[in-house]
Amino acid sequence: MVERILAPVAAWIISVISAGGYLGIVGLMAIESACIPLPSEIIMPFAGYLVSTGRFSLLWAATAGAIGCNLGSIVAYEVGKRGGRPFVERWGKYVLLNMHDLELAERFFARWGSATVLICRLLPFVRSFIAFPAGVARMPLVKFHIYTFVGSWPWCFGLAWVGMKLGAAWHTDPRLGRILHSADAAVVAVLAIGIVFILWHKLKKPAR
Repeated sequence: MVERILAPVAAWIISVISAGGYLGIVGLMAIESACIPLPSEIIMPFAGYLVSTGRFSLLWAATAGAIGCNLGSIVAYEVGKRGGRPFVERWGKYVLLNMHDLELAERFFARWGSATVLICRLLPFVRSFIAFPAGVARMPLVKFHIYTFVGSWPWCFGLAWVGMKLGAAWHTDPRLGRILHSADAAVVAVLAIGIVFILWHKLKKPAR
């Protein structure tokens, strides 16, 4: 089931980057950072693969990804700033966000301040949603964008670098294709377990 869902998403991501180039990377990463679950773990590695073919520069691919993160974060930040707690109470369940999550983020901001954005941008899952609580906390906008870019760039670079290395090895080492093919089932299983855990963890909590 998960594989059937991910396959068309991956195909669409690949077609957008192939057609749009750097702008395609910017657009896709903007969607991911606007609290829409579009996996950067597919976006940036494919961009890295195109680096291995000579179409992209690794540095510019990572920079395009980080710029996209900043652009998409504007939407989530403004929704958090203007909607705040009432938005979470009414619409949070549609993005798997509840009052418990918001209160946790607020305590994190109270303890670590603006560094929260920088840290969370380096982490999977939470990196896509951190702009919303940053808006609720009314983090200074200039600092928010600086920290978003600084935290997003290494993430984008790392994923693109992996894609570049895999792309370079794809045609030179036939073992790679066999290894990846044999790993398909394991990857799908891990993704399925992760999705089920997140849903269960979210839905079992009272909305409050």
